[in-house]
Order: sequence, then C-alpha cells, then structure tokens
Amino acid sequence: MLKLNASYSKKVPADGEYTSQSYHASIEVELPDGLSQEQLNGKIHETFAMVRDSVEAELHGKGPAGHGTPEPQGSRDPVPQGNRSAGADNAAPASPKQISYLLSLASRRGITPQQIAAQNNVSAIDQLTRRQCSALIEQWRAA
Repeated sequence: MLKLNASYSKKVPADGEYTSQSYHASIEVELPDGLSQEQLNGKIHETFAMVRDSVEAELHGKGPAGHGTPEPQGSRDPVPQGNRSAGADNAAPASPKQISYLLSLASRRGITPQQIAAQNNVSAIDQLTRRQCSALIEQWRAA
C-alpha cells in the first residue's frame, strides 16, 4: 500500500492594511500497490487537483461542487477573533497584528489602550475595526 500526501496553501491580502488570510488543505490517501507509472501519475494529479480546487473554492466563497449555489463574493461575514464582534466588511475586526502595531505606536505617545477604546466608542481595544485601527496607525505614523 502506498500513501500519498497532497497539500495546497494560498495566502492572500485581506481587507485593510497589515492583514492577510491563509487557506490550506491537505489530504492523505492510500493507493493500491501495483499501479503503473501512468496510473500513479494520474492519481497524484487527481488528488492534488482536488485539494487545490477545494482551497480555491473556499478562497472565492464557493461551496463544494454540487452542494448548492455559490455564495456571492463579499456576502460572508468575517470570522470573529477572540471576543471581537464581526460586522459588515467596513466594520471587520482589526487583526491582531494591527492592534499590536497600534499599541506600540500608542505606548510611544503615552496613550493607554483604555484611552484608545474610549476615543473610539468601544469597550476594549480588541473591538476596534480594521478601518479604525488603520486610520489611527496612519495618523500616528505621519506625525
């Protein structure tokens, strides 16, 4: 028995600065002994294509082939991270990298996370949107 591992990853820019999304799929299948070189190459190609197509379908917001209609692009809510709430695309939560960079800039200015949250009408800094976080970063980097 032969084992075949196929894997496919893709990292793409996400909404807002300093963010990206990663998509990854892998599969392990067992192949029978005694396959010809042509059959083995066909199975490898078939398996890799299945994994690649699955990642691309997720990337473009489409369900698995034959399972309903694909969702229109942009109709999916972002996945909330931590206790941040997800909203429309313009109100997507700030990424951990954005928040970390914002906190670094804020500490240089003597601004506390609580002050940032209060100025932006959120209860905690991890509830900032990407847009809010990007605007603060740009403002503080420029000054």
